Amino acid sequence: MAFDWKEFLTLAEYLMEERDSRVSRECLQRAAVSRAYYAVFCTIRDRLARGADFTRTGTASDHAAVVEYLRQHGHSTAAIWLSRLRQWRNQCDYDNDVTNLPVLANDALGYARSLVEASVQW
Repeated sequence: MAFDWKEFLTLAEYLMEERDSRVSRECLQRAAVSRAYYAVFCTIRDRLARGADFTRTGTASDHAAVVEYLRQHGHSTAAIWLSRLRQWRNQCDYDNDVTNLPVLANDALGYARSLVEASVQW
């Protein structure tokens, strides 16, 4: 059975609520943003590959290809939100400093929830 990528969103929510941890709040929030992005990206990617004229390459180019597919097929808001989530994920995974991380992490989870729910309709 295929992995349910939405579980990463559940994990992200758990990480945001975690209080009794051996890692910093910053670490938890960064990880939550990363998992929220992948929950959305992989859910949408797989949904498109099953029911649309979208072919996965299994490479990093799939990230941009999913966004472009959404743009071209009337889901421009979803494309913008997914792009924003990827940008935030990149910041959290690669940058030493992330400005306003608590707000960014909360926004990321909100976008992720909305996108996962919306993707059921596509």
